[in-house]
Amino acid sequence: MLTLKKIGILVGGGPAPGANGVIAAVAIEAIRFGITPIGFHDGFEWLAQRYTDEQHELSIDEVSRIHLDGGVLLGASRTDITRDSSALFNTISALEKLGIEALVTVGGDDLLASSIAVEEQSGGALRVVQVPKSIDNDLWMPIPVESLGFESARHVGVKLVENLMEDAKTTGRWYLGVTMGRPTGHLTLGIGRAASATCTIIPEEFERDRISLNDIVDIVEGTIIKRRAMGRNHGVILLSEALSERFSSEEVTELQDVDRDAQGNIRVAEIDLGRKVKSAVQARLEARGVKVTIVDKTIGYELRCAPPIPLDAEYARDLGYAAVNFLCEGGSGAMITIQGGEIRPIPLREFLDPETGRGRQRAVDVHTESYRVARDYMVRLGPEDFRSPDWVATLGKAAGLTPDEFVAQFQTFAR
Repeated sequence: MLTLKKIGILVGGGPAPGANGVIAAVAIEAIRFGITPIGFHDGFEWLAQRYTDEQHELSIDEVSRIHLDGGVLLGASRTDITRDSSALFNTISALEKLGIEALVTVGGDDLLASSIAVEEQSGGALRVVQVPKSIDNDLWMPIPVESLGFESARHVGVKLVENLMEDAKTTGRWYLGVTMGRPTGHLTLGIGRAASATCTIIPEEFERDRISLNDIVDIVEGTIIKRRAMGRNHGVILLSEALSERFSSEEVTELQDVDRDAQGNIRVAEIDLGRKVKSAVQARLEARGVKVTIVDKTIGYELRCAPPIPLDAEYARDLGYAAVNFLCEGGSGAMITIQGGEIRPIPLREFLDPETGRGRQRAVDVHTESYRVARDYMVRLGPEDFRSPDWVATLGKAAGLTPDEFVAQFQTFAR
């Protein structure tokens, strides 16, 4: 068993339910081993500037009941210390000055490069492990292990969508919910499946690299028309905010000067996807005399700092416990995972994309039976809707079109 005196812990990326549980478990397990746990404020932000006073010693009294709290006790940031050699040098110098011998980082793909850099550039003097945390669930894993925080964020999202669905039914309107989560559609699809949203649209369902705004408008309009043909004048459609990342800058001018985060990613929340789709769909339908009420709604930041559900609270404790034990056994440079109830550290380098230098990402696999079930439960136009002339006529009437006009307008869905 390795003798350590001080273990640091910090949280990178955005907040996620369960982060406090990891902090608590690391602190409690470290103290049990006679190690001093040091919590660093706001991720790597202050360390990158060589500040040594933005940290404090964690105590049992401080962390004993935070595992069920939302938010992040220590704060979090997206500071990437690999983008500036001085930031990396400052970070290692500050950690060494404070006597930190091991570091537990909590975050997703945007934190991975920084975690690896600290261990490797310190020459092994600093042992580093990372805990996989992300409500987006987009961090690549060798097996289908979910990231900490995903299930809790999904749980909150489902409750919000259920309320929207009831309101839609009561008022006879449509809601377009743009759901946080990028660059993949895991969170949007997860919420849509569990809440049985009318339709859910994610970037992975489009085979080509670029997505046109009209592609999304076609699906939304088709869903509204099909529901009208079924005698329903309401519904909830979920759009992944990640769809905006695959628009061309020529089509969506906001992409040309929109703000970017510390990793250079477009702040997709600033692109008003819901309003754009709503306006386009309403304009199409109203031009044909079809009146619908559509409300766009963002389902975003309220998902990140919610209290964890029991699953994530327990998961967080296991991960924090495993991280400290792995370090004390002499381990380093690994992502801590729990597989089948057992601790399975995986080398951090396996998670790195050699081409981008960033963490490998896990997209929704749209070729699985699970995804097919999700699609089959949605209301969307498909080839089956063009086989019966009577049904085509009904759809056309609901769209304010003749049967031939309907087929011409939506023939891409017939394939």
